[in-house]
Amino acid sequence: MHLTHDPSAPAAEDIGFDDFLKIDIRLGTIIEADTFPEARNPAYKLRIDFGQGVGVKRSAAQITDHYAPEALIGTRVMAVVNFPPRQIGPVRSEVLVLGFPDSKGAIVLARPDFDAPDGARLA
Repeated sequence: MHLTHDPSAPAAEDIGFDDFLKIDIRLGTIIEADTFPEARNPAYKLRIDFGQGVGVKRSAAQITDHYAPEALIGTRVMAVVNFPPRQIGPVRSEVLVLGFPDSKGAIVLARPDFDAPDGARLA
């Protein structure tokens, strides 16, 4: 499967509901955000608190166009928490923070409109 940033692209192939249920998307709060100068593409190193069940996880996120590290502290984000970790340079990225590309390809974070507890699973 190839991911595209083209908003006019057709929907991906159908999957079963059981496949969807395998993806564990949780709500968390960014508690640390630092620059990641070693990354090939501009990125931040994040620590995100997903509450008691999942705990605090690390992520490398390419969200530098719209967000400054200090402004990210306390930001609520959604992330896939059950992908295998990926080594990105010196950082072990444990979760995939979710977002959408804007018209120029810069990532805009996917965030809830209202409050829910850290660790809440996408329903």
